[in-house]
Amino acid sequence: MPHLSSPAILLRAIEHGDYDKVITFFTIKRGKISIIAKGAKKSIKRFAGVLELFSVLNLVWTYGRRQGLPILQEASMVHPFDQIRTDITKTAYASYWCELVYAWMEQGQKNVSVYELLEHTLDQLNSGGLPEHILHITFQLRFVVINGFKPNLDHCTICRTPLERFGNSSVTFGVRRGGILCEKCVPQDTGTLSLSKGTVKLLRWILNAPIEKLNRLRFSRQAIKESLRMLEAFVPYYLGKETKSLKFLKQIDSKLPH
Repeated sequence: MPHLSSPAILLRAIEHGDYDKVITFFTIKRGKISIIAKGAKKSIKRFAGVLELFSVLNLVWTYGRRQGLPILQEASMVHPFDQIRTDITKTAYASYWCELVYAWMEQGQKNVSVYELLEHTLDQLNSGGLPEHILHITFQLRFVVINGFKPNLDHCTICRTPLERFGNSSVTFGVRRGGILCEKCVPQDTGTLSLSKGTVKLLRWILNAPIEKLNRLRFSRQAIKESLRMLEAFVPYYLGKETKSLKFLKQIDSKLPH
């Protein structure tokens, strides 16, 4: 049985029988994989303190002779990100990002860009390098872009009038149409949100700036609220469902001071 190995981020763990766990990782080499950790519930020594949510690990696994899940052989900690798990708000954000990766990525679909985005964002969340809301906005925007659903923030989605030539200071974002709409092309149906021009320009900057320069961002309270409202409508629409962890995050976002 050949041994396979890869750095991986732990997305989800569920109990399997009396002694085992089925753990889903997002690996840098093979994308999303589910692996059975035999004896993970009963053995204190084998995987003690290693198989923690959001942590980055080095994995070694094998495939058995029969069809079924691969078997975890070794797991060593690289980055525990333990500060996330001691804070309920940080845990909520990390849970949502990991749930997005779990729900969106196909089994065995390698995507180094998604892996690097998730690892970097978890690292910033753990260290407090950037405010949580900025990380949340940045992760969602970049995640949908990597997966081919870039929102159009440059020009009217219908008539292609550039944002700079919009007459109003507020901009309509059409969730179903996937982008901004000028005042002449706003549809009568539902599924639109209002954003300020300043918010749209900040979101465009996030999409184009190197990730290491995001600490230069300065969001107003209005821009944070508008961005979160837009992304919490746009991302589930293109994902096709609302994740469980998003409901809790909406409760957190609703407590932002006006």
